[in-house]
Amino acid sequence: MSPTAKIPTRFSRYLLAGVIAAIANFGSRFIFSRWMQFELAVGAAYGVGMLIGFILMRRYAFAPSQRPVAHQAIAYIAVNLLGVAQTVAISSGLLHFVLPASGLPVSPEALAHVIGVAAPVVTSYFGHRWVTFR
Repeated sequence: MSPTAKIPTRFSRYLLAGVIAAIANFGSRFIFSRWMQFELAVGAAYGVGMLIGFILMRRYAFAPSQRPVAHQAIAYIAVNLLGVAQTVAISSGLLHFVLPASGLPVSPEALAHVIGVAAPVVTSYFGHRWVTFR
């Protein structure tokens, strides 16, 4: 099987691991929101998702790496810092500027957060493929 034939499978496993991590991220935000401002809760929830995502992606989504786990974890955090910046910026922008003007009959915090969590899917995939788990 050629290396390119494995890409859809790898990407599918990455997406599944990401969906599980995103569910943990999204769900924990509601808990954190009881004690924190929205943006801080989004950031803390992203940390929960990162931990779960690292474990799942390292084990199931990407080929085993010869790099030490600590190096992979540092690279994973670096790639996800870009992702968390995207998530917080998009979530906050939607919550404070876009959704109030939309009049949609949904929770603006929940909708803003779910869109924000989905935003860095492609950039994070290539970051993890080329940097974290290379």
